[in-house]
Amino acid sequence: MEPDLFTAAAEDRQEKDPSSSPLAVRMRPRVLDEVVGQQHLLKPGSPLRRLVEGSGGPAGASSVILWGPPGTGKTTLAYVVSKATNKRFVELSAITAGVKEVRAVIESARRATGGFGKETVLFLDEIHRFSKAQQDSLLPAVENRWVTLIAATTENPYFSIISPLLSRSLLLTLESLTDHDLRDLLRRALTDERGLGAAVTLPEDAEAHLLRIAGGDARRALTALEAAAGAAIATGEAEITLETLEATVDRAAVKYDRDGDQHYDVASALIKSIRGSDVDAALHYLARMIEAGEDPRFIARRLMISASEDIGLADPTALPTAVAAAQAVAMIGFPEAALTLSHATIALALAPKSNAATLAISAAQDDVRRGLAGPVPAHLRDGHYKGAAKLGHAQGYVYPHDVQGGIAAQQYAPDAVRDRQYYTPTRYGAEARYADVVERVRERLGRSGGSAEPS
Repeated sequence: MEPDLFTAAAEDRQEKDPSSSPLAVRMRPRVLDEVVGQQHLLKPGSPLRRLVEGSGGPAGASSVILWGPPGTGKTTLAYVVSKATNKRFVELSAITAGVKEVRAVIESARRATGGFGKETVLFLDEIHRFSKAQQDSLLPAVENRWVTLIAATTENPYFSIISPLLSRSLLLTLESLTDHDLRDLLRRALTDERGLGAAVTLPEDAEAHLLRIAGGDARRALTALEAAAGAAIATGEAEITLETLEATVDRAAVKYDRDGDQHYDVASALIKSIRGSDVDAALHYLARMIEAGEDPRFIARRLMISASEDIGLADPTALPTAVAAAQAVAMIGFPEAALTLSHATIALALAPKSNAATLAISAAQDDVRRGLAGPVPAHLRDGHYKGAAKLGHAQGYVYPHDVQGGIAAQQYAPDAVRDRQYYTPTRYGAEARYADVVERVRERLGRSGGSAEPS
């Protein structure tokens, strides 16, 4: 039996019980006019339009490679083609398929074309996972149009797809969905019978938060909406409040919580004593862990974390000291490893303290989780591969070494966070020097007035 994108059994089950499928699957567009976003690929006469409309003749539809981030509609577009076209539609995943499966599809396509005049569309998902040899096996079929290939990839095809296959296909770039696109999708999912059927409503504040956490990913938006709707319905609420949405989204974060048993209580006390600069208390807890037969590598790992979390650039030697201790412990083991762990613990406890590095990455991650993660500015993108200039990559980049002072005043951060300042150095220990440096650099870059507070 040929692999198929959506098997008859799955379709029959979905028709009888739509709720058995995830919301993101139920809301997949059935025709191109239902697709949100990617309008630059759906204009009249475009390759995808011609595939759906079954355009043939001497200028038949070309094979295409769909390149874009997750959740932008690559599989959705293939699904629309499978529903709309009269051609045979076969699906393979590069995760599970190999050359044997590819050749079987090609041979079957040749028989269908020769015997019944039936053309075949092959959807190959995750094509970047295919090796060079596996991609080579596609070349004769694509070149002779035994199959029309729709290949999907999340990785740069100039790196992950062989040149001969690229030259025989059209590269179509999908873009992250805009808030407007996602808003249309969410509102459709709320009211459509295939979706939530108006079972709940989504107030503006909850909708805005959902758009932020989606980050341009339709699948992520619909998955979060479905989870929040389920929580609201379970408690008899008629709307998905902001509090319900936050609780639903955040629930996954608590899965790493651990029971406060003696093992972790003592480890916690060790780190907190180091943070508090109480060297004697730190040594006490270290001794208890050693005497209890604790794995010395576990202790060393906690010390490495402490060096960055609580000391950072206030003493730039703290992390190298902790890393050296971890390497030494791995080589010598107990009982001598106790000396190395004591050495590192004393050094960390007595070092000047700064959590500026911890706060900096926490603030940056918080922005990313809020969806403030726009595309990399075009002039900063990699321009060392064939085709980069055509995409506008690395154009207009100013090389800092060519500028007096070595600092080029150009935009480095994405537009969404261009004015954020995450690192706020202290004046403790060696970090005082970094405070002066970062202030001077930000002035040169014209970014001295920003902050890490969300707008």
